[in-house]
Amino acid sequence: MSSSPSLRNSDSSRTESILILIGILTVSLNLRPAAVSVGPVLEEVTAGLGMSHTVAGLLTSLPVIAFAGFGALAPAAASRWGVHRVTLFALVGVAVGLAGRALVGSTAPFLALSMLALAGMAAANVLMPSLVKLHFPHRVGLLTAAYTTSMAIGLTGSLMLTVPIAENFGGWRAGIGIWAALAAICALPWLFLLRHDAAPGEARRGIRLADVARTRLGLAMALFFGFQSLQAYAIFGWFAQLWRDSGYSATAAGALVGLLAAVSVPLSLWIPAAAARRTSQQGIFAMIMVCYPIGYIGLMIAPHSLAILWAVVIGIGACTFPLILTMIGLRSRTPAGTAALSGFTQSAGYLLAAVGPFAVGAIYDATGGWTAPLWFLLAIAVPQFVFGMYAARPQYIEDHLNVT
Repeated sequence: MSSSPSLRNSDSSRTESILILIGILTVSLNLRPAAVSVGPVLEEVTAGLGMSHTVAGLLTSLPVIAFAGFGALAPAAASRWGVHRVTLFALVGVAVGLAGRALVGSTAPFLALSMLALAGMAAANVLMPSLVKLHFPHRVGLLTAAYTTSMAIGLTGSLMLTVPIAENFGGWRAGIGIWAALAAICALPWLFLLRHDAAPGEARRGIRLADVARTRLGLAMALFFGFQSLQAYAIFGWFAQLWRDSGYSATAAGALVGLLAAVSVPLSLWIPAAAARRTSQQGIFAMIMVCYPIGYIGLMIAPHSLAILWAVVIGIGACTFPLILTMIGLRSRTPAGTAALSGFTQSAGYLLAAVGPFAVGAIYDATGGWTAPLWFLLAIAVPQFVFGMYAARPQYIEDHLNVT
C-alpha cells in the first residue's frame, strides 16, 4: 500500500527543512575564516609580502570595508536574483578568493583576492538573518543560536588551526589557503536550494536600506553593530600580536585568540535562545558588556601571567555579536523587514568598524606598545553600551516605517 499524500508531503517538507538547515549551517562556517585566519600568521604574511605595519592594518581592516560595501548590495541583489542564488555565488567568491590569495607573491593581488573572498562573506553575512526569518519565522532564536554557533566554530577553528597547518604543511600559504577547500565543499548544498528562488527579476521590491536609515531604531542598530564589530576585528586582527609581544610563541598566541573565540561557542547556543524568550534584551546585553572593561584593564596590568583569564573575559564581551544578530530578527516582523534591517545594520555598522583595526595598528606603530590601543578600545565600549541599550528595547522596524 502506498503512503498517503499528506505523509509524503510531510516527509518532503521535513527533508527540505533539513537541507535548508544544513545549507545555513555550512554557510555560517565560512563567515569568518577569510577575515581572521591571517591574524595568527600576520607577522609571517607581512614579512613574506613585504608589508609595513600600516599596510597590515589596512589588511586587517579589509573585512569591515568589504562588509560595509558589499553588505549594502546584498539585499537588493537577493531581491533581484534570489536569496539562495546570491548565497551560492557568495560562497563561490569566498572559495576563489581564498585559494587565489594563498598563491600570489605580492601585496596588491593579495589584497584584491582577499577583497573578493570578503565580498562573498559580506553578502552571505547580511543574508543569514533573512534566510532564518524566511524559512524558520517562528524559531528565530533557535536557528540564530544554531548558525551563530556554527559561525563561532568556524571562527575558532581558523584561529587555532591556521598556525599548526602553516607549521606542518609548508608555511603561511598553506595555513590560510586550506579554508578555500572548506568554502568549496560547503557550497554544494546550495546547488539544491536554488529552486526556492523565483526567476531573476520577479521578486517584489522590499523595504529600502534608505528607509531604515531614517529611523532611530535603524541608526541605533547600525551604531551598536559598528562599535561591537570595531572591537571584534581589532581583537581578532591584533591580539595574537599583542600576546606575541608579551612573550608568547606564535602558536600559543594563536591558541589564546582561539580560546577567546571558543568562549562564544557555548554562549552562542544560549544567548540567542535566551534573548528570543524576552521582549527586552537590555539585561542580557548589560551583563555581556561589563566584560570588556574588565578584560582590557586586565591586559594592561597582566597581559602574560593572566592571559587565559583575560581571553575568557573578553571572549564573553565579544558575544554581543550573536546577541545583535538575534535582535535583527526580533526587531522586525517580516522577511523583507529583516533583510532591510540586516543590510543597513551590517553595512553601515561595518563602515564604522573599518577604522578599528587600522586605528589600533596606527596607535601601536606610534606608541610601540599596547596600553594606548587598549585605552582606545575601552573608550569605544561607552557608545557601544549607549546605543545597544536603546536597540535592546522591544520595538519593530516596520512600526518605525508605518509598514504592515
